[in-house]
Amino acid sequence: MLNVGGRTAYTADHEQFRETVRKLFERELVPNLDRWEHEGIVDRDFWLKCGEAGLLCPQVPEQYGGLGLDFGYAAIVDEELWYSGSTAGLPLHTDIAADYLVDYASEELKQAWLPKMVSGEAIAAIAMTEPGAGSDLQGVRTSARRDGNHYVINGSKTYITNGQNADIVIVVAKTDPTLGAKGISLILVEADREGFKRGRNLDKIGQHSADTSELFFEDVRVPITNCIGAEGQGFAYLMNQLPQERLSVAIGAQAVARRLRSPVGVNFDGR
Repeated sequence: MLNVGGRTAYTADHEQFRETVRKLFERELVPNLDRWEHEGIVDRDFWLKCGEAGLLCPQVPEQYGGLGLDFGYAAIVDEELWYSGSTAGLPLHTDIAADYLVDYASEELKQAWLPKMVSGEAIAAIAMTEPGAGSDLQGVRTSARRDGNHYVINGSKTYITNGQNADIVIVVAKTDPTLGAKGISLILVEADREGFKRGRNLDKIGQHSADTSELFFEDVRVPITNCIGAEGQGFAYLMNQLPQERLSVAIGAQAVARRLRSPVGVNFDGR
């Protein structure tokens, strides 16, 4: 068990929440961990159970079905998830994707998707990386061309966490290729849109139970109301949110390091 004694970042309320997380993971995650690591994906039923227990998107305001809590609650889920040996995509869903909707999306998109993200009915992914564009987000080539009151999206993405399970994907796309970073927008694409296809669930050195995928967009039409925030502001939004994503990764790395130092012998696959 992860020893959290003596730390000052969390309150008594946080630690009570931690007990809820530990009990659910002990009951629903640990018995399935080896199977999920082998299959390369986590059962959707687990997402629903996490949602029912309040583990998903606890920072989402109450009017959208969340608990309206601080980031510390999400950090606890991250710690316990990674300390358990799992690499399920809960942090991507909660710590990263949800806040783009909370902070920038229209009221219509918030009402449509945040309650489902909180409950686990809808799983989210964010599609940044492309085969030719990784850390340099200004280099993305996926395009979103206006056609009347729709965008027509074409391009491909790779290494997308939750790619196989995702019901919605926040796509980083060029709405004006002539403007560089100022021509990048974030557009929500529902996974049942015609022209959206999932590629391989990628085989990786580690993080096996995180479904990490190729995604393809071929003339995918979505209404312009699916633009998250203002058109052309996507790069600015990414720069605002990426520090929390990096913090989430650091929290998970610390938990893994402590697990590997524990008396229990485990390997890097978490088994």
